[in-house]
This record gives sequence, structure tokens and C-alpha cells, in this order.
Amino acid sequence: MIIGNGSENGYLSNNEIRAIVEESLNSLVLDGKRVIILIPDCTRTMPMPLMFDMFEELLCQKVRALDFLVALGTHQPLSDFQLSKLVGREVVEGKVGNTRIFNHEWQKHDTFVHIGEIPAPEIHQITEGLLTREVPVALNKRIFEYDQIIICGPVFPHEVVGFSGGNKYLFPGIAGPEIINFTHWLGALITSYKVIGTPITPVRLVVERAAELVKTPTACFSLVVTHDGVAGMYFGPAKEAWEAAAKLSGKRHIVYKDRTFKRVLSIMPEMYDDIWTAAKGMYKLEPIIADGGEVIIYAPHIREVSYTHGKLIDEIGYHCRDYFLSQWEKFKDYPGGVLAHSTHLKGIGTYDAALGIETPRIMVTLATGIPPERCQKINLGYLSLQEIHLDEWQNREEDGILVVPHAGEVLYRIREK
Repeated sequence: MIIGNGSENGYLSNNEIRAIVEESLNSLVLDGKRVIILIPDCTRTMPMPLMFDMFEELLCQKVRALDFLVALGTHQPLSDFQLSKLVGREVVEGKVGNTRIFNHEWQKHDTFVHIGEIPAPEIHQITEGLLTREVPVALNKRIFEYDQIIICGPVFPHEVVGFSGGNKYLFPGIAGPEIINFTHWLGALITSYKVIGTPITPVRLVVERAAELVKTPTACFSLVVTHDGVAGMYFGPAKEAWEAAAKLSGKRHIVYKDRTFKRVLSIMPEMYDDIWTAAKGMYKLEPIIADGGEVIIYAPHIREVSYTHGKLIDEIGYHCRDYFLSQWEKFKDYPGGVLAHSTHLKGIGTYDAALGIETPRIMVTLATGIPPERCQKINLGYLSLQEIHLDEWQNREEDGILVVPHAGEVLYRIREK
């Protein structure tokens, strides 16, 4: 049974949110149990301080332990300062009182436990023949110290899996690198252009199949959030809660336009602090950019390509999928997640192996603190921040120019006629 509700137009009040949270937690048998809650990092719009306070108030006197684990995937670990901002309470050495807040440590092999595998024939069937290999499944071993897992996070259109949230907080949120790289490369093979904003995708099916291997009881709060408030909240089994939220997200997080645009200025908020995360300003706008057009990622605060994977990206650069597939022996040993990110940001395109010519569908340009030399090295365009005067870009949709403030979470599509 799913607890909660949502609105295609309005927002839930704090009292309505509290009523959903209280009813949801009361539906679980948690007295004397050890509970761990999986939460997003700072790159998702989410009323985490509100939720943190409610969890503490409603659970601390009931459970034996209440801890949190930030489902980072391969994002950077959060400092105490960043954790404090995330949960709205002062975090000291990873703790708020007796409550501990852990970072997922994807790069440390001894932090994982192998829980099974998805056989190659099953992968072949799920991916419709795109890939045929056994996929080992490993998870952060910390969660198996608890009696109850609770997932709590927002749902948005997503470039790899279709819509984020739900069991994605397990895979790749707190998963080992093997399934992280597999799912991301699978998404890249299909292309973000086809995947994003599609509820049921091969990647989502892999995620749900992997989640079946987790035997610890798991429940989920799936939220639909905009910058103006919480549009919906659903609680229940992770798959079902996510399905309800994804349906509402498809109505709240997708904007339809009647035409394509030759230039899009994608203004990135400061919650994205490198291109690895700010690339969402490309993914979410790609469908409305005309062939031969350009997306400009405008982020004066960004000075790094990727704090985690920058060295590898410097080696391979940004390219369309076929660039890598045509030279697979050269690139097959790079992590699938890094290759996938490269193709997602570059977008769809073609590669003529005989001539060595790559033809992307659109141009991707950085207007950031990253210097022109590095932009050239990684195969992206560069535009000086001094050349951008925001007032000159406004109200020019009839000229084929679109400005998107606070880009990165809302997907733009062309309206079907």
C-alpha cells in the first residue's frame, strides 16, 4: 500500500508532509530496531532539513539506532560543513547528537559486500541484446548492520535511468563500482536522448533486479520537489513509491516547447560545483536544441571538470557514443561511468572511423571558470564570461534563443503536434 499524495499544480503544506511521514513510519515495526536512512547529497533539490527533523522527532525515542548514509554514487564525500548545510543541523565529526551521518565511499573496496550477481542471459534479455555479461552486485556493507533501510529522496527526469529516485539510491547510490559502471554505460549505449524522462528503461530494470538481492527490509519516501515546494510525497515499497512519484514528476518536471532553439543559455545553480554534476544543464536541454545548435553551460562558480574523475576526462575528452564504439580496443578499459558521462555531455552524433571525423549533433560550450586551454583539451567549446551579458539574452525565443535559469532538474521537450 502506498501512503501519500501529490498535486499536478499545488504543493503540500508542512503539516501535510508531517502527517504522511508520521503515518508512514507508524506503518513500520521499528521499536528497538536499528534504522539507516539513505539520503541525497547537495546536488538535489530536497527539503532535507525538514525531513531530518521529522525523522529525529518521530524515531529517536523509538529505535535503538538512527543513522544516515549519503548515497553519493561516485560524487565527492561531504565535509561536516556540507553535511550541516544538507541536514540543517550542526554536524561535528559526522554526528548530530547520537545520530551518525556517513558518506558512501565508492572508491574503497573494503567497504563493500558482494550480495550476488545478475546472470549474463538475464542481462542479455533485459538489455535487448545490447550487452551480455554477468553483473556482480556489491553494496556498502554498512547497511547490513541495520534492521531497516529507509530510502528518502526526490525523483527527477534522469539521463541514465529515465527517472531518478527509488532503488536508484541503492544502485548506484551506495553500490560498488562494477554495477555503477555497467548501468551508466548501458544508459550511454541507449543514449540519454532516448532514456531521459522515460519511466521504464533497461537501466531501471537492472536497478530493480539488483534490488531484489537486498534482503534487509527496505521502504522508501519518494518526493516530487520543485524550487517552490514539495508537490508530492509517496511512501511504501521502493519500486511502488518511486512509480507514483515518477508519474507526478513527468507532469511537474517536464516543460514542453513548440519549437527548437539554435542557442540555449543554461544557467547552473551553485549546488553543482563541477562539470560532472553541472552537465545536467546539457542533458535536460538537449531535446529542444536544433540540429547544429549550441548549449552554453553558464556557471561562473565552476572551476573544475570533475573533482573525482577529472584526470580520466582529461585523457579521453568529451565525445559522442560512436567515437568510443568505433575505437573500443582503445577505450574498453576506462570506467563505463566516465565514458558514459563523456557521451551524455557531448550528446548524440556520428563518427567516421575511416576519416577520423566526429560530427556531434550540437555544440556544447562552457562559460565557466575553466580556462580555454582545458576546454579545448577535453573537446568542448569555450566562451568568456565577459562576453555574456544576461540582459541581452532575455526574451529572445522568437530569435531561437532561450535562457533557462536554475537549469539541471527540469527536462525540456518539443511538444508533439
